Amino acid sequence: MARRPYKGMSPFRAGLIAILVIVVGTYFAFSEQLPFGHPFKLEAVFRSGVNVRQGTPVRIAGVNVGQVTSVSHYRGTQLALVTMSIDKGGLPIRSDATLKIRPRLFLEGNFFVDVQPGSPSAPSVHSGHVIPVAQTNDPVQLDQVLTTLQRGTRRDLEKLLQGYGTALTTPVRGLTAAQSLNKTFVYSSGAFRDASLVNLGLLGSEPHDLSKLIASAGRVSAALDRDEPTLQDLISNLNTTIAATAAQAPALQRAVQLLGPTLTNARSAFTDLDRALPATRAFALELIPGVNETPATIAAARPWLDQMKPFLSKSELGGLTKQLAPATQDLATLTARTPALLKQLDLLDRCITKTIIPTGNIKVNDGAFSTGTENYKEFWYAMVGLAGEGQNFDGNGQYLRLATGGGGHLIQSGNSSYLDAPLFGNAISPPVGTRPAYPGRRPPYVSTTPCYRSPVPDVNGPASTGPADHTR
Repeated sequence: MARRPYKGMSPFRAGLIAILVIVVGTYFAFSEQLPFGHPFKLEAVFRSGVNVRQGTPVRIAGVNVGQVTSVSHYRGTQLALVTMSIDKGGLPIRSDATLKIRPRLFLEGNFFVDVQPGSPSAPSVHSGHVIPVAQTNDPVQLDQVLTTLQRGTRRDLEKLLQGYGTALTTPVRGLTAAQSLNKTFVYSSGAFRDASLVNLGLLGSEPHDLSKLIASAGRVSAALDRDEPTLQDLISNLNTTIAATAAQAPALQRAVQLLGPTLTNARSAFTDLDRALPATRAFALELIPGVNETPATIAAARPWLDQMKPFLSKSELGGLTKQLAPATQDLATLTARTPALLKQLDLLDRCITKTIIPTGNIKVNDGAFSTGTENYKEFWYAMVGLAGEGQNFDGNGQYLRLATGGGGHLIQSGNSSYLDAPLFGNAISPPVGTRPAYPGRRPPYVSTTPCYRSPVPDVNGPASTGPADHTR
């Protein structure tokens, strides 16, 4: 079988394919992107874009993740809209991401866009998302600093710093302002914590609560602007209120000083109140049936109330109450003075319990004349004897018996209350005497010591063992 001749690729076609392969390979070798790919596009609004241009690198944590593709004005304003392409290695970008234009190293020159991707809790943005100007920052140039700090500004700044230093070092009531400021740090942690709670509360509980509040404040401001006389009156009244407050500056200062302890006590009170609310709620729930029965109870009690009305009239219980009013006042006075009386009765009861009764229970040792019974009983025995001694023979009265005469035994009494001198007499027989012997003077009386704290007298002590006193 005859073989057909082989027709290969022409040299021209082979050379053309080789040139295309070399061109494509060279492009891929020096290009950072695929020619037909769609990179992630991110746009950001800056106050000024003079420091960036097309090709400016975009970095995350110092690593290049893209470059600036264009810089233009943002919606006809002086703001700059910077468009960037981000590689896959720089994704994801969060909605709270921040961007800064920062200078590159000295040897690199120019600037780069530093991207902070945002917090993991924030949602990821899609390609073409625009970062607002509130989340971007421009670099501060040296000429801007020098332009800001001109001679007049520097002079004013110098006066401000001098005045601030004088205010911090001037002593007021023994403390400088700096020392007083340091003392506020003791309460700063709690104050900042409470302020953060207030700020969280201002955010609201539903989306757009804060924006609604701002919109409402705008409407209020617009209404005040429309009614200028009312606004003037408001400012005048506010000035009067502030002047009155300034006149009470010491009291206001004292109130502010007490505000911290008051808030501390209020916090504990609110904590206890919060703990009590569940029990209060349960009590209220239990009380509902009783409240529901209240109308029926009032209806059932109405006949009794009708009968009680005449009873409480002036001719009945009302008049009696009026007559008892003076006695009630006296009873109130008695009640008010009863605590003082009870104190004295308590002292008397203690004296009787701890001093008088133990003294009365002592059995006096009088030698051969000892009765062997308690001395309080001997007292009543003596009273009975005196009553019988003075009794008449027919039991219808008393009379005084006098025995006159004399003897050979001289008796001397104590000083007479009439003559302020001793009395003398003669007895038929010598007196037996008494025990314990009379010490010659009364024991000292101490009015500052309560009776119940006085010791029980020792009537059977050393004085009772001496010879009987025959002269007194």
